[in-house]
Amino acid sequence: MLVDSGECPRYRSTNSTEVMAKEKTKPTIEFEYAAENKFVAALMELALSEARLALDHDDVPVGAVVAHLDSGLVIAQAHNQREQLNDPTAHAEIIALRAAAVALGTWRLSECLLVVTLEPCPMCAGACGAARIGHVVYGAADAKAGALGSLYHFGSDPRLHHEYPVTGGVQAEAGGALLSEFFAAKRA
Repeated sequence: MLVDSGECPRYRSTNSTEVMAKEKTKPTIEFEYAAENKFVAALMELALSEARLALDHDDVPVGAVVAHLDSGLVIAQAHNQREQLNDPTAHAEIIALRAAAVALGTWRLSECLLVVTLEPCPMCAGACGAARIGHVVYGAADAKAGALGSLYHFGSDPRLHHEYPVTGGVQAEAGGALLSEFFAAKRA
C-alpha cells in the first residue's frame, strides 16, 4: 500500500489562506523511490532484522534504520526496547533518530531516510518532523495508531512545522507477519 500524502481530510483547513498557500508547496510522495531505489530493499531487510531482535526481550517487533538519502549509508539502527528499558518512549524510530543525531552531530536529519517496519505512531511521526527528516519509508500500515496515513498524516499536515515525503507498504507482508506472530503468541 502506498500512502498518498495529499488527501488526509482530517487535517484539511479551508478557511486559512496561509494553509492553502502551504498546501501548494507541500512535498509529494515519491512512489518510485522505494520501488526502484536499490538500497531501500536492503535497508528494510536490516530493519526487519532489528525487529527480530526485539523478540529477545519480549518487545513488539519493530525495527528502524536511518540512512543517508543519497548513498544509503547506514547511520543508525534500532529496535523497540520499551520492555527492556521500562521506557514508554523507547520505540525503534525514536532510538534510531537519537542515535543518528548523535552520530551526525546535529538534530537536523534533512539528508536522512528513516526506514521502519511499521507505520510510525503519532509520537514517532512527530519526532520525524522535529528532526526535519528527509523521507520516511515504512512497511506495514498501522490501522490503530498509524500517523503517516492510516489515522493521521503528520508528514503532510500543512499546519505542522515540517512536512516530509512518505512511502508506505514496502515489504509490508514481512513486517506484518512478524507482528501477527508476536501478538498471536501473546494471546495463546
